[in-house]
Amino acid sequence: MEAMIELNIPGRGELRLRHLVADVNGTLALDGILLDGVARRIASLRDRLEIHLLTADTHGGQAAIDERLNLRAVRIRAGNESAQKADYVRQLGPESVAAIGQGANDAQMLKEATLGICVSSQEGVCVETLLAADLFMPDILAALELFEKPLRLIASLRK
Repeated sequence: MEAMIELNIPGRGELRLRHLVADVNGTLALDGILLDGVARRIASLRDRLEIHLLTADTHGGQAAIDERLNLRAVRIRAGNESAQKADYVRQLGPESVAAIGQGANDAQMLKEATLGICVSSQEGVCVETLLAADLFMPDILAALELFEKPLRLIASLRK
């Protein structure tokens, strides 16, 4: 059976999430170092969602993060990063994607995904990205926990 989270959200309809697309630096990592607790949360979601990491590898530490998470991040080329991230979501099928980010180059990705989550970060939060999101979470661990306890998504998104 294919990994998936299915939810019926009153006033919004069905969500069938197959993919979680996450920005790395500023979202999962700070200054190129994976934040404490992220590896455990990502590992716990692998049976529910296919995990995708997108990064420009600003700090050059992505190889270590890939190894720690047992994933291979997609490298985003410098220039027009926002469009590249949104295109990635479109290629997966945006109706099955939840996306997480906080930087300016994440706004289009969050808007494109059926569920966009903006997280607070020590790097800051771009207001455009915040406005493009369906949900704002206080940190990445709380955001990832939504997929472990999906009834929280219903509680927040119901109309």
